[in-house]
Amino acid sequence: MKKFAVFGNPIAQSLSPTIHQMFAQQVGEDISYEKILAPEEGFVGAAKAFFAQKEAIGCNVTMPFKLDAYNFAHVDDAAANDAKAVNTLMKTADGKVSGFNTDGIGLVNDLLNNGVVLKDKHVLLLGAGGAARGVVSPLFTAGINKLTIANRTLSRAEQVAKESQYSEIDVMTLEDVTSITPQIIINSTSASLNGALPCNMSAAFLSKCEAVYDMVYKNSPTPFMQEASKLGVEKSLDGLGMLVEQAAAAFTIWTGAKPDTAEVVNKVREIIKR
Repeated sequence: MKKFAVFGNPIAQSLSPTIHQMFAQQVGEDISYEKILAPEEGFVGAAKAFFAQKEAIGCNVTMPFKLDAYNFAHVDDAAANDAKAVNTLMKTADGKVSGFNTDGIGLVNDLLNNGVVLKDKHVLLLGAGGAARGVVSPLFTAGINKLTIANRTLSRAEQVAKESQYSEIDVMTLEDVTSITPQIIINSTSASLNGALPCNMSAAFLSKCEAVYDMVYKNSPTPFMQEASKLGVEKSLDGLGMLVEQAAAAFTIWTGAKPDTAEVVNKVREIIKR
């Protein structure tokens, strides 16, 4: 039996085992997938112990260990190198552990699944933390024309732009975002977890906006999504599809199989609404 896991601290709330077991059932894989609560300073030791098992193939990594996983793994993945963060590890035939970041491709795939056109668009990315870093490369690969990164601290946004391989990136503070009219807005801040808006929003600011996307997901639309809809934005999406799509990308890396994500998104949506 192929052995997989997700590492985090905390980890009890993780939906990853449920999602990956659904994928495995779809494609006829027999797997085990466990949650591993690693000590805050003990990720590397826990990961080595996991991969020392003969049946261990790969694992997912969530907060606060994505930087630890990046430093632990052999990384050729552009998104992971941009983000300086790894959320997927895989043991290779030579015994090494390779690292990937599937968060960005998860976001892009979910946007495309929901009919959002990315090609030639101006995207505003709110926040400049690890979640934001991981989506820069996949967004440009998907064909966006321009990216603006807005952050409470301007220097953080400047650092993300500087460390990226792309020149079509502008930066600004969150206070200044209403001076532009982006076509797609992605919220990578944690504001929605606290019931707050990530930035000021107005009809003028959203006049050209075709879709907003909140990386947070809850059992109902986030304040950011609600405000955008109230101000006339047609598409307002949360991050549940991104969670499933990043997991699907990891599953494909590990097994070569591509699961049907639409069915899984619907089932997980039912679970979080209970």
